[in-house]
Amino acid sequence: MMRQIRLIATLVALFLAFLFSQSSCVDYRAVRVRAVIDGDTIILNNNQKVRYIGIDTPETMRKTEIGFEYSPKPFSEEAKEFNRRMVEGKIVRLEFDVVKKDKYNRLLAYCFVGDKFINAELLKNGLAMLYTFVPNIKYVDMLVGAQQEAREKGLNLWQQNKIIATSEARDHLGELITVEGRVLKVKKTNSAVYLNFGRDYCKDFSAVIFSDYFNLFNEQKINLENYYQGKTVRVSGLIKEYHGPEIIVRHPSQIEIVD
Repeated sequence: MMRQIRLIATLVALFLAFLFSQSSCVDYRAVRVRAVIDGDTIILNNNQKVRYIGIDTPETMRKTEIGFEYSPKPFSEEAKEFNRRMVEGKIVRLEFDVVKKDKYNRLLAYCFVGDKFINAELLKNGLAMLYTFVPNIKYVDMLVGAQQEAREKGLNLWQQNKIIATSEARDHLGELITVEGRVLKVKKTNSAVYLNFGRDYCKDFSAVIFSDYFNLFNEQKINLENYYQGKTVRVSGLIKEYHGPEIIVRHPSQIEIVD
């Protein structure tokens, strides 16, 4: 029995090694896209999933207790269709950064079709928001510029009527949106800075900047302990529920001072 178990274990190890060798020899400088999952995720011909670096597009599916259900957020279908037109069935070039895979085993990549930088194109058309993730910030300045272009034109996600008050934040959980309000209190810990827009941090909206991203603010000479204190700002990003509704801020461009 033990001999059989060892034999099976050896065969499994050899099979896994074969799969790894097959995936590691793929030339990602020229690979075909089989399908598009949503605005920022694709599947290659070898069935490998790829998540675009530096951007976040609205979700088409919502996670429930029994699985995922179709529940498209505003502009999610537009982002998916744009991505499909740009890459589906085409040969793309994938470029990687420091971290090459996420916890879901998806490749993290910058995607190019000819001279088109797809990550930036989605931002430029207002169908994605910046979603930096240290240390994958090779093209962050280019992506910030692409987003700013869409913001100035008021395209799609940047339409003026998408700016909401902090009191409305809980009604827009899971959406990429812009929230406007006055920073009442700034709290700094070793791990994060919290911009609180209400008196009850367990219920009211807040913006959270984790320590991994402090350097991006330091580079722009932003002292997080007092720079935003008492000011009316607009915070853009994905609203999630933690203690209360919040947006995690990964780049200074996500916060715009109004006054």
